[in-house]
Amino acid sequence: MDALLHDTSFWVAIGFVIFLLIVWRPGKRAILGFLDTRTAAIRSEIDNARKLREEAQHALAEYQRRQHDAAREAETIVAQAAEEAGRLQERLTRQMEDSLARREAQARDRIAQAEDAARQHVRAAAIDLAVDAARTLLAAEAAAQLDRSLVRETISQLPDRVTAA
Repeated sequence: MDALLHDTSFWVAIGFVIFLLIVWRPGKRAILGFLDTRTAAIRSEIDNARKLREEAQHALAEYQRRQHDAAREAETIVAQAAEEAGRLQERLTRQMEDSLARREAQARDRIAQAEDAARQHVRAAAIDLAVDAARTLLAAEAAAQLDRSLVRETISQLPDRVTAA
């Protein structure tokens, strides 16, 4: 037991464990806080995409309702002028379909852009975390190598010091 207390490797190991415990707590909080922030941003973007989708569906339902109304109106006009009502219904249907197609395409583009932005944010967060982890590991490895070389040098000088004393 006494030899263990005088062993420098033992104290270096104890110091390293204490260092890891001290560094882990604030580091863990920072990483979790960063991930929570990213998660909230991504959720917000997904909610916006859902709202856009709901707006597109609402617009589609509105245009379908209008189309239905136009068809009823056309039936009334058919009684007065069958030829005019047919042309009017055809023109309105074409316009609504074109408008619906444009709105649907715009909504899909917006959703795709939001998804791409969310993917880019997640990738950037993952890259940042990987770089930070690599930096921490490299610093720890460099410190450990320096400690080992100092211990070896001290051990190699020990016989000279013992004979000199």
